[in-house]
Amino acid sequence: MASSGISPSSGSELRVMEALKDGWEGFKRAPGPFVVFTLIWGVVNLIGSGLQQASTFTEDTGMDLIGLVVSLVGSLVTVVVSLWGATGMLRGTWEALEGGRPELGSFLRWDGGAMVRLFLRQLTLGILMLVILVLIGLLGAGAYQLAKPLVIIPALVAFAVLLYLGINQMFLVQIALLEGPGPVATIERGRRTVDPQWGRFFLLALLLGVLVMAGVALCGVGLLVATPLVSCVATAAYRQVFGTEDLTGLMSSSGL
Repeated sequence: MASSGISPSSGSELRVMEALKDGWEGFKRAPGPFVVFTLIWGVVNLIGSGLQQASTFTEDTGMDLIGLVVSLVGSLVTVVVSLWGATGMLRGTWEALEGGRPELGSFLRWDGGAMVRLFLRQLTLGILMLVILVLIGLLGAGAYQLAKPLVIIPALVAFAVLLYLGINQMFLVQIALLEGPGPVATIERGRRTVDPQWGRFFLLALLLGVLVMAGVALCGVGLLVATPLVSCVATAAYRQVFGTEDLTGLMSSSGL
């Protein structure tokens, strides 16, 4: 890997403005491949979503067999494309932050092992959040039986818990793909590292949200820039706090 890249020391505190600057510098090294890959990723995602919605219904039989098969295929395509896109985007982002100029082939390369690794960790986090929501929902049902106004309390608790998890798991993709601990260890790694600076990471998340909204405001076309730029900034922040080592060989793996 290039030695002239942005390589802050592992375990340092988050410097939000520096992450923004480094992310922008990384994006500028290869704006063309970043934008083209984002476009390809988006188009294939739209195809998968279209297949999901292509199911047909009749009054007598409901969804027909062909519609069901097409919908299932669309769902599978959407999941696989999401994993492939996240893996490719991180690979290109990492190379740019290392000082390189990633080519489109770096983004497009298939890595089944990395995708499975990411899927299992995202699934684990999803199950955890579902369990939490179910428990809070049961609490809300009990509160409703006592007094309707009390329902606001479980709702606020759910919002606070999901916000907390959303921030301390914002680097799940990077941890899963670059470090490779088990699913539970990945979640714990994010919590343990982000919690001491949770407020700083919350500020970073707000700024990333502003970038996304700016992309949406530009008739959606701005997302072709905002999406890779957000990835670059987030990964630059990850490198500040978690370190700059590729422990899984993501960058050198030829995939499956």
